[in-house]
Amino acid sequence: MPAGALRTIEEPVMSDENTMRPGDDDPGQDPLSELLRRMGLNVPAQGLDLNAMMGQFQQAMSQAAAHTDSSTGIDWDATKQAARHVVASLGPDPSPTQTQRAQLADADRLAESWLDPVTTFAPADAPAEPWSRAQWVDDTMDSWRAIVEPIVTAIADAMSKAMGGQAMADAPELAQLSGMLGPILRGAAGQMYAAQLSEAIGKVAADVLTGAELGVQLLSKPRVVVLPTNANAFVRGLELPDEDVLMYLTLREAARQRLFARVTWLGPQLLALIEHYARGITIDMAALGEVIDPDSMAGLTPDKLQELSKQLQGRLFTPTRTPEQEEVLGRLETLLALVEGWVDTVAHEAAASWLSHEEALMEVIRRRRATGGPTEKMFGSLVGLELRPRRVRDAQRLWQAVQAARGPEGRDAVWAHPDLIPTTADLDDPIGFSSGERDEDQTRDWDDDLARLLEQDRHDDGPADPDSRGSGDTPGPTDH
Repeated sequence: MPAGALRTIEEPVMSDENTMRPGDDDPGQDPLSELLRRMGLNVPAQGLDLNAMMGQFQQAMSQAAAHTDSSTGIDWDATKQAARHVVASLGPDPSPTQTQRAQLADADRLAESWLDPVTTFAPADAPAEPWSRAQWVDDTMDSWRAIVEPIVTAIADAMSKAMGGQAMADAPELAQLSGMLGPILRGAAGQMYAAQLSEAIGKVAADVLTGAELGVQLLSKPRVVVLPTNANAFVRGLELPDEDVLMYLTLREAARQRLFARVTWLGPQLLALIEHYARGITIDMAALGEVIDPDSMAGLTPDKLQELSKQLQGRLFTPTRTPEQEEVLGRLETLLALVEGWVDTVAHEAAASWLSHEEALMEVIRRRRATGGPTEKMFGSLVGLELRPRRVRDAQRLWQAVQAARGPEGRDAVWAHPDLIPTTADLDDPIGFSSGERDEDQTRDWDDDLARLLEQDRHDDGPADPDSRGSGDTPGPTDH
């Protein structure tokens, strides 16, 4: 509709093909009126002032864009602050003391000296740091942008259908409004999702023991990070020497960060697989329809959106997965199992001669992993992804077999390129893999399929944003 054509409608004027039928004098039956009501705009009984309506749209768009990221509709600064508030509500979160800094520095130096003889990977370049929970929130927040963007897009699309997609389809004259509706719905979806995002991140920050315990590299750079408040709470009641437990946690994190620091494709590829899985999620329209209706959406205020977010907690995603998601999930679980299995293997080799309680300490970690640690909590809440590397023990046996056949150098050399990484089938036959008796056709299929999935992401997204972490320009199986 040309701008000059905007005017106050006092009486409905319909074209020949849209001649009013009996009963259509009810403004509630008019697609335009119904759509605007669902978006929280007041529709007067005497008609619509389209100039005023367009002004409301522009005001809503300006307010939504003032502090939000255009790709997600999320105000990341506000989300970070909300996550910090969640952290504060879960108990004291003191800044690490100088004593704790000195203790971690000593533990890290000792851990690195134990690791040097058992792995070829050099330590991370940054010094070890004890962090508060709030520091972990601050440092990891940027890593979530690429992961959550496809989820916010899916929620916005679902909200569009729930709030008037059919009305817009039935009213071609609303075509110029559809371009304005998209940013508003994206902002609303972003605000709804941000409430869940901040709560989940805050709760995980209150539980995670070390910087990369999630198994995914969310830190801004590789370095050994321990959260003393969480670690001290964890060691209580274990009936093991506190200093041994803290030493063992530092040792495991040092090994994990060596892996992420020197295998440069690993962290980005894990994030790329999670992002790809997120692209395939399906929003539960039934659950969305129960909470989104014209009355509940009136105003779309931040408080209203937080209320809707709470009502949708745990109900947002459908329980079914697409075949492509199942494929990605299998690859992701295998890669995470290989990471943790390698850490288990190297930590055992490094600590067995020095920590008399090493076997008990390993069992403590296995129990924590088996009960669904922070990884499962985080991704279950945010991506609908029940992420648990169930085959860590199989991965540990595989790495031990490779080490026995090729030595530590040969074991670590497997990480040199994604093409060399063991597959799920290799976990079933660790001896065959370690001796080089590998099904090359199956390996080639695994690599080709993963390359296809990541390449599809690039085509779907268009040019990659060079500032986006974990985006489509992540090295794939044929990149190095």
